[in-house]
Amino acid sequence: MQGVSVLVVDDEAGVRQLVRLYLEKEKIEVEEAACGREALDKLRRSKFDLLILDLMMPDGDGWSVAREVRRRMDLPIIMLTARGEEMDRLLGFELGADDYVVKPFSPRELVMRVKALLRRANGGRETGEQLQFPGLHIDVAGRVVKVDGNEIDNLTPKEFDLLLYLARHPNQVMCREKILEQVWGYDFYGDLRTVDTHIKNLREKLGREHYFITTVWGVGYKLEVGK
Repeated sequence: MQGVSVLVVDDEAGVRQLVRLYLEKEKIEVEEAACGREALDKLRRSKFDLLILDLMMPDGDGWSVAREVRRRMDLPIIMLTARGEEMDRLLGFELGADDYVVKPFSPRELVMRVKALLRRANGGRETGEQLQFPGLHIDVAGRVVKVDGNEIDNLTPKEFDLLLYLARHPNQVMCREKILEQVWGYDFYGDLRTVDTHIKNLREKLGREHYFITTVWGVGYKLEVGK
């Protein structure tokens, strides 16, 4: 994947070096940061295609990096999290992380997730695909969402992917398992509440007066259009 650049943020040098080794085998350029301050400095000075971020660094500044990234840029985030820390993962998704890998992790799995997230982030750009519904417009090529003509400019990459998936299947009920499989990838072993958290965030950003995404209790979600 030549031309792709990833920033790896972790206070453990061994973790950073391991991730670098495997990503560089895939022709992915890698920059490292050992703390939040260094990470933010590099993010301000250089453009990256994806961020791999340990949220639970000793000084807690992984959370600060995630918040700052989501305020300022549309950058896919894969968070690194300790095994069994479910609440940390859910909070990470609340902050806008797109995917997670549990420590200790398989480097090959991490590479697969990086490549899958980059593919989805670039999906549809070549085709110029546009989706138009009453009150909702999605420009796939530009990854732009408009509600009543107003751009919603604070969607995370994964929130956009989730909305796009539902929009490509309007008025069809999608179960959470299917959403995990199609939006996060077949190899995503996340808790089903991951979907619920992203749906909640997406609804809030689209606006409470626009209930495009409806819940079908006991089944899943659908993008309800045409009413």
